[in-house]
Amino acid sequence: MYVILEEDIFRDEEGDTPLTIKGETFTVDIHRLDDRGAGQAVVWRKNEKGNERKLKLTIPYTLPGEKVRVTVEQPEKRRWRSKADEIVEEHPERITARCPHFGVCGGCTWQHWSYEGQLEHKTKFVKSVIEEQGFDPKLVKHTIGMDEPWYYRNKMEFTFAVDGSLGLHEQGNFRNIIPLETCFIMKNDMLEAVMEVANWVKENELPGYDKEAHEGLLRHVMVRQSFETDEIMVAIFATESPENIKGIDDLIGRMEERFPKVKSLLWMENRDLADRTHSEKTHILSGRNFIYDELLGYRFRLWYDTFFQTNPVQAKKLVELALEMGEPKETEKMIDLFCGVGTFSLPFASRVKELVGIEIVETSIESAKRNAKDNGITNTHFFARDARRGITEVLEKFGTPELLLLDPPRSGAGGKVMRRIGRAKPERVVYVSCNPATFAKDIKELSAFGYELKTVQPVDMFPQTFHVELVALMSRVDE
Repeated sequence: MYVILEEDIFRDEEGDTPLTIKGETFTVDIHRLDDRGAGQAVVWRKNEKGNERKLKLTIPYTLPGEKVRVTVEQPEKRRWRSKADEIVEEHPERITARCPHFGVCGGCTWQHWSYEGQLEHKTKFVKSVIEEQGFDPKLVKHTIGMDEPWYYRNKMEFTFAVDGSLGLHEQGNFRNIIPLETCFIMKNDMLEAVMEVANWVKENELPGYDKEAHEGLLRHVMVRQSFETDEIMVAIFATESPENIKGIDDLIGRMEERFPKVKSLLWMENRDLADRTHSEKTHILSGRNFIYDELLGYRFRLWYDTFFQTNPVQAKKLVELALEMGEPKETEKMIDLFCGVGTFSLPFASRVKELVGIEIVETSIESAKRNAKDNGITNTHFFARDARRGITEVLEKFGTPELLLLDPPRSGAGGKVMRRIGRAKPERVVYVSCNPATFAKDIKELSAFGYELKTVQPVDMFPQTFHVELVALMSRVDE
């Protein structure tokens, strides 16, 4: 049986202040999971006037088909979110979570579900969202999982609490920081380097940053590591320059001595009120301001703010799938839309006559140009443009491409961009998506332009979480 811990709290759906445990207790069935992977249940109860009223419950860390007991502090509300008091009937795929921080840390929310169950649900989810848009769910293949669904992340961000302790955000309460003890989704080298920083901060009694008062010193630590070169970057975000920071030379010395894989040790000045890993001025404490990584034999330079797939094992599969579906030919022109630093551009450019990459972030475009040069690729053109304007310019300068690949953000490309793609009439469109729901809406737009969905392959980039990515192919139907 699963029993709630005394320290667990209840909040309304809007995230109000934690409340004392009282109210009404219900035994409910979890009928589905929401798009964040939390269980959903419904209670019908009479209000003060004797009328039946629906109460929608969101109960994290539950699985479909489970029967759970839950206490609702304010049952008169229409929606409520809280953890279960008890799992009365468990799902057969429920397992014991591996991490001691599970249920408190805001990271891995599915450690209580067998990995096979996670993959099956992700497949069903992708099928459901494309079926909602009128596509055949049989086009969706089974989600490609990992042989080792742990220690897969090559980048992590941690936050300092006001007292200087370092950790991760609490689930459902972003202001609270859970002290870091272990993490099973990143490599041990990364964890040990971060813990060294945490120990140094503690030994020197340095303060963290108070987000309410907007005062203090230390804000975040970002760590990333190449799985191919083993190089590590550690970036510390603080409100002051490092020159007068107590023990800074000691930090540099111990990192250089104990962690030879750390090729980039950075101190990032950030006085911005926004709580993000932003740098107004970068100080190189040791090494250089970037590390090298590789994907399918192509070398990339990664800066602290470079977007690069955080699961390199599955990223390789994404690129291989895109190449397989796109079938690039050396006689063809191609557009890589939302190209970033060229993760997909470089492998495709080696297989086509000419490739144009479009990305609105100028620093990413500069990185893409440099990465192409570093890899001896000379048939690429990269432009810092918004998607619609970029497509129009490319069509004017280079003509209609036979192949177009897009890898938009979670919000999707949007109807205007998709309709612009449809009017451009590339023969084949390869869509790489980190959000199946927005993907399904986007490709619906292409149907009106004579495109047919051929195949959808989900890929599990983030085991132990509800996230799933995919690669899909759409082709123009012969007129």
